[in-house]
Amino acid sequence: MAEYVRNLWYMAGWEAEVADGGWLARRLLDRPWLIYRTSDGDYAMIADRCPHRFAPLSRGRRDGDTIVCGYHGLGFDATGACKHSPFGKTLPDSVRVATLPVVARYGALWFWPGDTAQADPAHIPDFAFMADTSEHVPGHMMMNANYELIADNLMDLSHVEFLHVESFGVSGELFTGKHSVKQDADGAIWNKWDMTNIRPQQWIVDQVGEGVNVDSELHMRWHAPAAMALRIGNVRAGDSSKTPVVPPMLNPHILTPETQTATHYFFTHGHGDFAAELARRVFEEEDHPMLEAVQASMGDTDFWEARPLILESDAGAIRARRRLMQLRKAEAA
Repeated sequence: MAEYVRNLWYMAGWEAEVADGGWLARRLLDRPWLIYRTSDGDYAMIADRCPHRFAPLSRGRRDGDTIVCGYHGLGFDATGACKHSPFGKTLPDSVRVATLPVVARYGALWFWPGDTAQADPAHIPDFAFMADTSEHVPGHMMMNANYELIADNLMDLSHVEFLHVESFGVSGELFTGKHSVKQDADGAIWNKWDMTNIRPQQWIVDQVGEGVNVDSELHMRWHAPAAMALRIGNVRAGDSSKTPVVPPMLNPHILTPETQTATHYFFTHGHGDFAAELARRVFEEEDHPMLEAVQASMGDTDFWEARPLILESDAGAIRARRRLMQLRKAEAA
């Protein structure tokens, strides 16, 4: 499996997942971490393993901003330093746990596993739309598949016509449209499907009206390593004013490896039972089992060594994979 690119911002979780006075314990990029909010309102991210007998610090307790190991009582602060020993001797400065830069942005927590001198929060991709919880309900699930396989799925929306037939009510309209891929100066890769004069998706029929067609767009934006944003827009067919028949749907699809074959999938869905059930059905009943089956089929085989057939619809996914290859080579150099 390919090495992780380190000098990038990864999403660790939602701010709402960190309980007041508590923490979020999560395995990220093959290592266990513990994230908590400090008394000054910032966040700390320390390795979830005591250097004494390697007990998870998450099995201990908090004493202010100090995490006290539940096994032998050593206490570590937000910088990773051991600030307390119950055995009466001052421990050397080298006794500490690893830390990573972590910042809150858009209702999410982002961490930097690479060179800390390069950890500029200005490089976190723009997900401002997901900060409004009045419009979005944060979600998180695990998938037992490599994060690049899941990104392939999201960057090739043609699979909607086969895997999500019932949930999205599609029937071939995607292939009547124009497919394009472009890359922005900031490294963002856009995978776009634009359809004209098609039947509206089932979920907007009531707003459009029976027998009225729409011009529809499905645009997916990718930032390394695998932070994606989907925009779905619909206007009445031929409407030169481009007035949306319903507000554009904006959803994050952000992937962070737990391990090489397990991935944290962060997303949002609308409020209400219908939106929650649609998200559950799409992710848990359709995408989830298929992607895990793909991973099981591939095993430890490298993607390129498997010699995959490349279709035109794969252009966005392949460009994203190649961008990660370039970043890996740059770090290796």
